[in-house]
Amino acid sequence: MSQVKAYSLFTDFDISLFKAGKHFKLYEKFGAHSMQFEGEGGVYFSVWAPSAKSVAVVGDFNYWDGSEHMLNVRWDSSGIWEGFIPLAKKGMRYKFKITSNNNNIITEKVDPYAHYFERSPNTASIIWDIKDYTWKDKNWMGYRKDKNDLDKPYSVYEVQLGSWKKNSEGEFLSYRELAVELVNYVKEMNFTHVELMPIMEYPYDPSWGYQLIGYFAPTSRFGSPQDFMYLIDAFHQNDIGVILDWVPAHFPSDQHGLGLFDGTHLYEHPDTKKGYHPDWKSLIFNYERNEVRSFLISNALFWLEYYHIDGLRVDAVASMIYLDYSREEGEWEPNIFGGNQNLEAVSFLKDFNTAVYNNFEGVQTIAEESTAFSGVTKPVDQGGLGFGMKWMMGWMHDTLAYFSKDPIHRKFHQNELTFSLAYAFTENFMLPLSHDEVVHGKKSLLSKQPGDEWQRFANLRTLYAFMFMHPGAKLLFMGSEFAQYEEWNFEKSLDWNLLEFLPHKGMLNFVKDLNLFYKETPALYEKAFSTEGFEWIAYDDNENSVLSFLRKGHDSENDILVVCNFTPTLKVNYKIGLNKKGYIKEIFNSDLLPYGGSGVKNAESVEVSHDTWNQRKFSASITLPPLGVVVFQHVDE
Repeated sequence: MSQVKAYSLFTDFDISLFKAGKHFKLYEKFGAHSMQFEGEGGVYFSVWAPSAKSVAVVGDFNYWDGSEHMLNVRWDSSGIWEGFIPLAKKGMRYKFKITSNNNNIITEKVDPYAHYFERSPNTASIIWDIKDYTWKDKNWMGYRKDKNDLDKPYSVYEVQLGSWKKNSEGEFLSYRELAVELVNYVKEMNFTHVELMPIMEYPYDPSWGYQLIGYFAPTSRFGSPQDFMYLIDAFHQNDIGVILDWVPAHFPSDQHGLGLFDGTHLYEHPDTKKGYHPDWKSLIFNYERNEVRSFLISNALFWLEYYHIDGLRVDAVASMIYLDYSREEGEWEPNIFGGNQNLEAVSFLKDFNTAVYNNFEGVQTIAEESTAFSGVTKPVDQGGLGFGMKWMMGWMHDTLAYFSKDPIHRKFHQNELTFSLAYAFTENFMLPLSHDEVVHGKKSLLSKQPGDEWQRFANLRTLYAFMFMHPGAKLLFMGSEFAQYEEWNFEKSLDWNLLEFLPHKGMLNFVKDLNLFYKETPALYEKAFSTEGFEWIAYDDNENSVLSFLRKGHDSENDILVVCNFTPTLKVNYKIGLNKKGYIKEIFNSDLLPYGGSGVKNAESVEVSHDTWNQRKFSASITLPPLGVVVFQHVDE
């Protein structure tokens, strides 16, 4: 006989919002909630399983016996099963035992809204309370908007927590250990933000976290939910914003997960042309189903509310918005207008972004979107998808292709560097050098560079400097800041021992200073997404493989001149056109000795002459170090 007491957290209004795809706080209703009812302590459980014949809660409180605690189905055809179980309490493991109307198949499923899970490879959900953490980031949350706006510096350190660093026994660092080691490191390196590759609970380590089971739970690999809050809190207390990778595109088909949840295609689209991802062998959410939309948007808002997250980087957006993504002819069907856009996914993304920006101030959403889809960062009310930023994948691919070439051939490929400026202001772009570029045989960023050892390091410094001077926000994957030799391997720590060697230590010093220069130079971020923030001096000096341009902020007195030499040839008396008379002084140089460079510098100040050059009234003769980027600022007479 069931020992479940009838109880509900759902109002009629909740149900109507859920069915309409407009309930964005489902985490307050679904799942396991510790409470008092009729003088007894226990847990209220609820789960959506409209095609279930019966749903039982099995766990530590009933010896995993599926006959003791049968939930009650609501009368309103919502498909919600619920009830209060007096014996359940925090820390106990549980699952939902679902008997389907479809051939009476019985499966044990995790709670889609669980806040905590057993350590992988175990799979049970754990009853947990996440409201008992005392945050200490009030200051950050108060001025976050001023740190996180699009006219502020955005230098992001991308991290996979399991492989950033391991302890002396080769085991994961805990969230609380990372709150010391990783936070101090990111702060010392002068990054403004950290981006964590997916930390939601996932069953399979080689997925790097991109195939999620527990959308509402930080993985227990590194500690408890409160431990993860402690890590976020530590970042915020050190003025570092936190971005989470979020994966609403697909999920794994593991038997205990969301797939065939109630014996039917509940969360995934029933048509494999829309519901199965051939590349990742995973299931695709059904964006046509309102309850699924409510689940996903509630999940996004959950991390922003309960974990004080500052931004969500949305993974694999292109796979969501195109019906023919990674599919051959005959493997997809056009939409009602005959096109290849997934109209429901597009609509979902608009609803997601609208909900995020309407409910939270000072946050950003960032799209990993690799196509020319128009209006990704355009406001929804103007016909766009509504993201705050978009990864500039074209810049990444073109720039890495250019830098992989021997400098002797670069004069024939200068357009690979300049092309990005033809569309740089069509979206709010973030320039990524991400994890995807240093795995699967693509080699590390250092190994992509041509030449001898000195030239490889100089090339890499030039690449980073060009990236930071180029309009847009910045993202650098862990290990790249000290020029890791090997590709990233998720199974082991980064090669921190390389810092014993001067070239790697020099690269670390360079990135630290580059970040600081970026943060302290308003011209590099105040108009990073506007044509007003950039002006070419010369993009056509192919013969010398030199690019020169101005970056501009709100105050023209802070404008800077950037000159890039992409060859190993020292260039003395290189003439550059200028808009003002007076002097220019060198304020940044990628070739300094502490960075492992050759130490070539300009004089303390360089006089500007009245000679016309580059179609400008004034000019100056400067020295360009080999494979180097030099930045100047104007000084009045």
